[in-house]
Amino acid sequence: MSNQTWIKVRFFGLNAVRVLSIIGLVLVFASSIVTLTHDIEGVNRFMAEGGNTAGNSTSDALVDCDYIDATTVPNQPAGVFWAVLNRLLIIGQVIVLILSEIGKPMFIETFFASYFPILGRDFGLGALGVIQTLIGATVLSHFVDDFALVSAFFLFSIGCLNIFLGLFFRASAKSHRSISSWREEKQGALPRHNTGSTAQVHFMDGPSRAASMASQKTGYGFGRQGEKAANLKGFMISKPVESLPRY
Repeated sequence: MSNQTWIKVRFFGLNAVRVLSIIGLVLVFASSIVTLTHDIEGVNRFMAEGGNTAGNSTSDALVDCDYIDATTVPNQPAGVFWAVLNRLLIIGQVIVLILSEIGKPMFIETFFASYFPILGRDFGLGALGVIQTLIGATVLSHFVDDFALVSAFFLFSIGCLNIFLGLFFRASAKSHRSISSWREEKQGALPRHNTGSTAQVHFMDGPSRAASMASQKTGYGFGRQGEKAANLKGFMISKPVESLPRY
């Protein structure tokens, strides 16, 4: 495989994974909102059923459940708070990862380079893949519907792929998928050298130019000729004072 072919394959391959990564993050974002909505509806239904069937055996059975029915909310003190907070944190992390994958406009890239350098351009894809796998594992650790299940599993798979690409390309992964870097590599980053004929012309012009300059300016040296030329122009050359007496 030639160098140009490898550059094209690397560029389009990394950008294909980039598109899949954004799609997976968007799916998890949407499924988290759906799950959060279902959890709130389930909690409201649980509270209504608990109030209407007070002292009933059905109410006692609902209280003894580990999770509120048809939700991911644990039936424990502050369980609703932590379940909602978990979904909000997942949504926030997904938004941050989507912005880091897009990287445009320029202030977004500058923001990540200053405040979240691990997701910036100089840290490759390894950290991104680790965060994606953590989000996927967090969602998959609960009983969720099919939409959230498929979205989380897809994101987990893309995260594993990003970890592998981060280990392979290391810190240069995001640079290789950049359009500007791809154009520079395609055109060649090194400056073009002069051809042989042009270099020969400059080489031949060098001695002739030096000879012409030497003919225009001729020095008088430091002897009698130099002293005479200085006297004609009105300059006086003083002799240094003898520091030691003559013997």
